[in-house]
Order: sequence, then C-alpha cells, then structure tokens
Amino acid sequence: MSLRFVLDPDLTPRLCAEIVTLWTDVSNAGGAVGFVPPVTASDVRVLADPTFAGIADGSDRLLVGYAGDRLVALLVFTDNRFPLKAHWCVLKRVMVHPDAQGTGYGSALMVEAARLGRRLGHEALHVTVRDGLGLDRFYGRLGYREIGRLPGALRVAPGDDRDEILMWLDLTPTD
Repeated sequence: MSLRFVLDPDLTPRLCAEIVTLWTDVSNAGGAVGFVPPVTASDVRVLADPTFAGIADGSDRLLVGYAGDRLVALLVFTDNRFPLKAHWCVLKRVMVHPDAQGTGYGSALMVEAARLGRRLGHEALHVTVRDGLGLDRFYGRLGYREIGRLPGALRVAPGDDRDEILMWLDLTPTD
C-alpha cells in the first residue's frame, strides 16, 4: 500500500491526538524523535504542544502520511526563524510507525519532503540524527551527506552519550 501525503492538514484535536499517539509509539520502539523509552503521551505532549503551536502560527509546516485512513508517518518543515537562513529548513520529528518499518514508507516520506522542499522554494534540507541507530546510512541512501557531528551531544542514558549527526540535502538543480 502506498502512502497518501497531506501538507498542512487541519490541526484538529483528533489529528493532534493521533500525532501524540504515533510519537509515543515511535519513541517507545526506540525511535530517535526526542525521547528514550519508556514515555507516555503526557511526556510527549511537552514537545508536541510547542510543535503544534509552531504549525498553527504558520511558521512551520506539517507533512503527514496515511496508509488508508491511518496516520503512519510525519515530519515537520521547521522554519529557521532567522532571515539569513530563510533559503533552507530543518526537518524535525521525522517518524514512521514501528509496525510500518521496512515498508518503504520512510523513504517515501523523505522523497516527498524533498519534492515539497523544492516546491516551497528551499535550496536545502537539514536533519539531525542520533548516532548508533543507522539513521545516517538511511539518509545517505536518500542523497543526504554528513556535514558534521556534535560528539556526545545526546545523553540517552547515564554513560551512553551519542553523537548528533548533521545531515544535509542540497535541493538546487545540478543541470
């Protein structure tokens, strides 16, 4: 089954609840989306509410992916809120439901993000990833390149510090 993508859906209470559920499920499965397991929906709300506010005020853009009527993927195009960086954006909260892993949905989500990024006038997309999960290889296969690392920047547990890897996708035409 392919994904149906929606950019800037109405941020209804139902959609917000579905996003929090997805975010909680992804986090509890070990996904690198701002938490380490175990987390509850209340824990996730601490980051979700400001994320929703940025989307609601129009600074940020939400891209969701549905398999049938079920929300299974999402990411946020985050505005840099700084004029010297207005030509590119950061992708945050990139996630696919754990039971949909391995279906190609993650790749489809990122391909759609690149397509929309170009349409929205961005010259590049930036994403940060937690080292140790193979995410740098996933993004590398999609054309992202590592542009830096913050050594030990993410403390996922006492004695378990991970690098934060900075990845970049150039969206400018190569003619």
